[in-house]
Amino acid sequence: MKASNVNWKQLIISIIVCQIPGILGGFITVSSIPTWYAYLEKPALVPPNWSFSIVWTLLYLLMGIAFYIVWQKGWSVSQVKTAMSIFIVQLFFNFIWSYLFFGLQSPRLGLVGITLLWILIVVNIIQFYRISRPAGVLLAPYIIWVSFAAYLNYEIMILNPVM
Repeated sequence: MKASNVNWKQLIISIIVCQIPGILGGFITVSSIPTWYAYLEKPALVPPNWSFSIVWTLLYLLMGIAFYIVWQKGWSVSQVKTAMSIFIVQLFFNFIWSYLFFGLQSPRLGLVGITLLWILIVVNIIQFYRISRPAGVLLAPYIIWVSFAAYLNYEIMILNPVM
């Protein structure tokens, strides 16, 4: 993708669309961090709180670029429509996880949500990869991080059985 061939408007829209779940999820999450979340038993591998916003911002950026690459293949192509639709659904589930885990303060519901999200991301990676290998590969850090987040979610659920 040469800079002269970039549709900057679509690229910016793609990146912004991907940042929206993070921003909305942040509104839900921020009030739970110093209160509910602070008092949970957590596994030893949990990263510091400040790292999550950095990682997610970078992941949403990569997701936006992947979305843009697929969008460039043409909205009229049915495979592109399917892949982009799956992408939007998984973005919605990305937000839903924040609501279930932090908003409802439920690691159990969070685990259900993140499991569905994980499945949708795998399907999305396959769809994107079929259209554009770079687009599929750009989603690899996302599935790795969500896998780690699912582990953390599970461990928090186990360590805090009353929730």
